[in-house]
Amino acid sequence: METILITGGTGYIGSHAAVCFLEAGYQIVLLDNLSNSHAAVLQRIATLTGQSPPFYRGNIADAPLLDEIFNHHKITGIAHFAGLKAVAESVQQPLRYYQNNVAGSATLCAAMQKHGCKKLIFSSSATVYGAPGAVAYTEDMPLAPVNPYGRTKRMVEDILRDLCAADSDWRVALLRYFNPVGAHPSGLIGEAPQAVPNNLMPYIAAVAVGTLPVLHIFGNDYPTADGTGVRDYIHVQDLVAGHLAAYAALDKHPGCTAYNLGTGKGASVLEVVAAFVKAAHREIPYQFQPRRPGDLAEYYAAVDFTREKLGWQAQFDLQKMVEDHWNWQKNNPKGYL
Repeated sequence: METILITGGTGYIGSHAAVCFLEAGYQIVLLDNLSNSHAAVLQRIATLTGQSPPFYRGNIADAPLLDEIFNHHKITGIAHFAGLKAVAESVQQPLRYYQNNVAGSATLCAAMQKHGCKKLIFSSSATVYGAPGAVAYTEDMPLAPVNPYGRTKRMVEDILRDLCAADSDWRVALLRYFNPVGAHPSGLIGEAPQAVPNNLMPYIAAVAVGTLPVLHIFGNDYPTADGTGVRDYIHVQDLVAGHLAAYAALDKHPGCTAYNLGTGKGASVLEVVAAFVKAAHREIPYQFQPRRPGDLAEYYAAVDFTREKLGWQAQFDLQKMVEDHWNWQKNNPKGYL
């Protein structure tokens, strides 16, 4: 039986992946420094799966801790979610992002190589594409990220591509997320940002539950159907199912391969708000603000390659994403606190 080390394992996506991999029959070990997550997630995972996987509190940049984990567990692969992820913060604190995301990932890869573990799925991002001038992003587009966060993702991708070029035993999947939203249908785990939300769905949810007074929508004059920005939102359950498919395919697809994880279609900000109003049965007050520098009018994932190579595609529509997100938020108005 394979044992997977999940870095960032108590975070939003990492916790959902933990449940998904356990339910698929894998053994897992969790590593997280709890900088943007909560230890309470561990009990929620145990409640959902009936299992309490080993947990290590620490950072991927801690080489002695990584040695300890590899020495105590027969780790056969890594699901790498650990990393800082706020675009605006990355602009303000670029060194922190390069040290954590890039240097930390290099330390993780060095530990993997030292202990003979060469299978990895990496939590990348659609931000690696930058602003390519096309609406549907394909995996073979040139990469030109426009902010430090996106550049850290591209740099880690480069490290992993170079590792695979140097050593044919490495097998890596680069999973480029679009906009993960929603929560586990049980309502036991979900997104719980520790500060003002950076992403649309938790921002709307915070307004719906009364934590924040009003939703600020940045731009209503884009060349889209209703003037607001259009993005490809994907249910977190679909997303982690994509990770499961990618990990299972590593033995069939040696080397380093990039896959888009999205639905292949977009929804506008106002469409997401309308879906949330329908799910929550309450109004969401909002105010339009000027466009933010660097924001694009519209983009979404081209998903043909992922569907062909992994046999995976998203199953849930926008309304299901919103309903599950609201179910989590209304039952956990303060997150895990």
